[in-house]
Amino acid sequence: MADRETAQDAGGQRLSTREAADRLGVKPETVYAYVSRGQLTSRREPGGRGSTFDVKEVDALARRAGRREPTASGGELAVRTGITLINRDHCYFRGVDTSDLAARYSYEEIAEWLWTGDLRPGIRFTAPRDALPAARRAVQALPAHSGPMDRLQVAVIAAAAADPLRFDLSEGTVIETARTLIPTLVDSLPSHAPEQRAGDSLASRLWSRLTAEPADAAALRVLDAALVLLIDHDLAASTVAVRVAASARAHPYAIVSAGFGALDGVLHGAASGLAHRMLQEVLDRGSAAAVVADHLRAGRRVPGLGHPLYSGEDPRARALFQFLEDVPQARPALEAARQVISTTARHTELHANVDLALAVLTVSAGMPPEGGETIFAVSRTAGWIAHALEEYAERPLRMRPTGQYHGPRPPQPLP
Repeated sequence: MADRETAQDAGGQRLSTREAADRLGVKPETVYAYVSRGQLTSRREPGGRGSTFDVKEVDALARRAGRREPTASGGELAVRTGITLINRDHCYFRGVDTSDLAARYSYEEIAEWLWTGDLRPGIRFTAPRDALPAARRAVQALPAHSGPMDRLQVAVIAAAAADPLRFDLSEGTVIETARTLIPTLVDSLPSHAPEQRAGDSLASRLWSRLTAEPADAAALRVLDAALVLLIDHDLAASTVAVRVAASARAHPYAIVSAGFGALDGVLHGAASGLAHRMLQEVLDRGSAAAVVADHLRAGRRVPGLGHPLYSGEDPRARALFQFLEDVPQARPALEAARQVISTTARHTELHANVDLALAVLTVSAGMPPEGGETIFAVSRTAGWIAHALEEYAERPLRMRPTGQYHGPRPPQPLP
């Protein structure tokens, strides 16, 4: 068919509609939308059955806009991914309900499965000999008041500097880097308990970095479940940052650094710290009503409630609350969280999100307010690597939106 063949004339190579769509990474209908907006020029060849497009003009548009994905209904950029689906108040990894995954498998098993497609029961991640000492020295050099995110960001940079093969973006090397980077991040944090063995689970080693309280099997199970549930959550802000970096072919350490940068904000990774402080205040004052009233009076949103992607309760919170039921020391904080939910429900219909459930864990375990953010950051590193692997397989530099200039029109006089 003429429309599926590349036309050639004295003016240079021309593309069919389908070929132009493939180069731009859009649907054929979108190509015609570009024509109507004056971004592309089409031409119907004599005797041809479809429009053709100048290859240089198509490539110039691709460079300006990046390789675009189909847009969502709201007009924002949508990116094809096979990692996470959020649908009808459920969250799925590779089509499997995350609550079921958290109930059955460990964090390391699910991370490995997301990266490779293979489930390896009992797998343990261990830090390499060169990277861990470098990361620990870098973390120890920080001021005493440095927080966990400061330490994690420095640790990933030090680990990168210790890896001369970090620029190898082959799939196998990236996965092996991920297997060693995550335990390096955990083991570089200061410990509150005797040093854990390398063969212990990542959850067990992370626990000793977050609190001096001893952990029983039920408490560790909650932490491991939290790590599984937080691995990914579609295209959150930090994941978008990671995919942009991976689109530019940044190495795995750099893409994790990009994720940490976006995560370190009160509206993203740090949100659980606000819920932690609120729950602690409820326990100290003995009244959720008084604490919620203070937030409402000040015009602040109540931490740990509501999520734009769920009409009901965040399924990750629901799963963690169920695990927390089996932890006796968590009962006071769990009851405080329920009082916050019921008290707020008198004023507005908001449901618990995962930050509130994380706060129950961190308060009951004697962790600092930043404990939830640390759990979030360590967990999400596995999801970022999964997204980087997807993005490395795409056309480079496709994550390039077009700016809408609203400044003074040229020419303007020199300042």
